[in-house]
Amino acid sequence: MAAPPLPGPLAHLAPLLAHYGYWAVGAVILVEDFGVPAPGETILLAAGVYAGAGELDVVKVGLIAFAAAVVGDNIGFLIGHYGGRAFVHRWGRYVFLTPKRFATAEEFFHRHGGKIVTVARFVEGLRQVNGIIAGTSGMHWRRFLAFNALGAALWVGLWLSLAYLAGSHITEVYDEIKRYEIYFLLALAVLVLALVVRHVLRRRHER
Repeated sequence: MAAPPLPGPLAHLAPLLAHYGYWAVGAVILVEDFGVPAPGETILLAAGVYAGAGELDVVKVGLIAFAAAVVGDNIGFLIGHYGGRAFVHRWGRYVFLTPKRFATAEEFFHRHGGKIVTVARFVEGLRQVNGIIAGTSGMHWRRFLAFNALGAALWVGLWLSLAYLAGSHITEVYDEIKRYEIYFLLALAVLVLALVVRHVLRRRHER
């Protein structure tokens, strides 16, 4: 079966997938996840379309994408943990991670706690610096690994399944989901806030 034409913004990835297949999926997702500006989510969608057409094995794509996402974020964690803010401020500009953007992301990370590691996987901008910020903030590595692996599994599972099933219609589905993303994040923030308030009130009552 010939490779299907990739729709819209996915089309430019066709030569990359045609030549390198699974290697392209793993490499692009890996480098995106420690700050390099690369189309990680886009190539995952494109690989899902190819898998749906029988050009790639969907299980292999899923496993490679998951492993690349986890490893990439952990490289970012090591960069943040051992390099610290000084390293990020010195070299971050080369991957468009300016001190201002980093400060904004770090403030958001501190405000919402460790669970943001999972949610960050779905947020453009946070996905790329999530591991670095966790490393600079002093989060324990095992805790980061758990939340990060959960986020990677959900992210790969969602977009790969949708692309596999939707085929050439994936761009319309993707755009529709992204349109409502802000409402999901707001609802999640309200839920987190409610849990924090409940915890504080319970502690006061116990005292």
